[in-house]
Amino acid sequence: MPRTKAIVNIENVVASATMSQVIDLNSVVKAFPGVEYRPEQFPGLVFRLKKPKTATLIFNSGKMVCTGAKSEGQAKKAVNRVVQELKNNGMVIVGRPVIQIQNIVASASLGGKIDLERAAYSLGRTMYEPEQFPGLIYRMEDPKVVILLFASGKLVCTGAKREEEVYRAVNNLHEKLETDKLIFYG
Repeated sequence: MPRTKAIVNIENVVASATMSQVIDLNSVVKAFPGVEYRPEQFPGLVFRLKKPKTATLIFNSGKMVCTGAKSEGQAKKAVNRVVQELKNNGMVIVGRPVIQIQNIVASASLGGKIDLERAAYSLGRTMYEPEQFPGLIYRMEDPKVVILLFASGKLVCTGAKREEEVYRAVNNLHEKLETDKLIFYG
């Protein structure tokens, strides 16, 4: 058990959703003048919500990508809310969206300084080139995530598909750093 508790913040949850139908993006633009749609630049339409504060890309294939949510639940709620808004404004929507979490990005603070030079050797599956980037890049196997670790004890974890994986990854790394005496407090 590490001496300090890691402080973890979920920064962004990316979810994809599939509707088994084509969506007429021009009709969406007519119903929602606030959406962003420039088909000559990008094939998707951007549908922003204030609550939860998210942006959902909608493609005419019926596929959607939601970004900006701060939890898995919020991402799912946002997609369902977008679908509901479309229905409420006369779009014929068949069935429910199939939602999948694609990526969770989190930041964390371990509460101590880290010897990145030694950590690079000790952890394995790392890349550390301080002349090019001040952080150590650690590819964790289980859970399968990538962690950017900084000497300050702060880190960014990306690639998780569930919030529980983020916490497990951060705690596993924290314990390993303590066991190998690579983190210093005070």
